[in-house]
Amino acid sequence: MFQKRVLLAALHMLVGNGGPVRIDDFPDDDPRGRPDPDWQPPFTPEAMTVGSAEVLASQLEAEILRFDSAHRRWLAQYRRGTVGLSGVPIADCARYIADWVRGREPASPRDGFSAPLILRFAVDDLKAYCLEAAGAGTARPSSRQLGDWLWNETAIGAALHALRDMLLTHCDERLRLIVANFIVPAARVRGDGGR
Repeated sequence: MFQKRVLLAALHMLVGNGGPVRIDDFPDDDPRGRPDPDWQPPFTPEAMTVGSAEVLASQLEAEILRFDSAHRRWLAQYRRGTVGLSGVPIADCARYIADWVRGREPASPRDGFSAPLILRFAVDDLKAYCLEAAGAGTARPSSRQLGDWLWNETAIGAALHALRDMLLTHCDERLRLIVANFIVPAARVRGDGGR
């Protein structure tokens, strides 16, 4: 209903006077942007330890397993998902990313795909898996609720921030471009990103 009202308002602007360029404020906010007070994350994240890359990588690997039942509920509820870009099972994606966090620079697990490209795809799969799991159930969390939870409260979010910061100075230009643009959304980048 909201989208229909926005579209009708835009069409009405075409018949009004106002010159070649016209910008009007829509009076209402998208109702999907409001936080749902009934939403609860799929689990309460364990306290994150600020420490070594090894600790953070281990926390990422342990945490991804905790999403399993919630993600199964998502798939049962919606009968579809967006995980699969990497072509690697989600637990293997987590291990692959964790190895990068540890500084190991693992080889690509798929023939014909470079390690930086598979890293990007594995990160995309990991984020999609977590957000789908967090969206399972009857509550309708806003994108801000989901993002705040993932990026500020989970070991996965902390590991992806650390990975981005660590690889921004890597000697491989392709890898630097991927981590600068695809690992952490621009709106979630903290500070100067290690630059």
